[in-house]
Amino acid sequence: MAIGRDNGIIDIPTNHSVEQTVERLKGILAAEGVTLFALIDHSGEAEKAGMNMHPTKLLIFGSPKAGTPLMLAAPSIAIDLPLKILVSEDGGGKVWISYNSAAYLQERHGLPEDLVQNIAVVETLAAKAGE
Repeated sequence: MAIGRDNGIIDIPTNHSVEQTVERLKGILAAEGVTLFALIDHSGEAEKAGMNMHPTKLLIFGSPKAGTPLMLAAPSIAIDLPLKILVSEDGGGKVWISYNSAAYLQERHGLPEDLVQNIAVVETLAAKAGE
C-alpha cells in the first residue's frame, strides 16, 4: 500500500532489500528503454566519510522524449527532472521506495493534464520494483 505525505512524496513498502530493489529498478528501466542517468549511494558515501547510515540509494532517470515536452510547457519542472526514486531502509529494517507524485509535480509546476502521463510513469516503475 502506498503512503502519501502532505509534501507530495509517496512511499511504497517492499519486501526486497535496498540492493535487490535497486537491481529490480535498473532492470525495469532498461526494459522500458529509460535512461538511468545516475545512481547515488548516499549510505556508501556516508561510510566513506566515517559515518553510519541505513542503506539509502537514489536513482535518477528519464527520457528526453518524455521530459522535453514537460519542460517546454512548464520550464520550472526542469528543477524536478530527471525523475528520481529513493530506495531506503528505515530504522526498523523496512525498505521503502519513495518518489514525488505526478499530481504533486503537476500542481507544483502547472503542467497541462495531457502531459502528466510523461511523469506518471514513476508510479508504475515504483510499483513494479516493489512487487
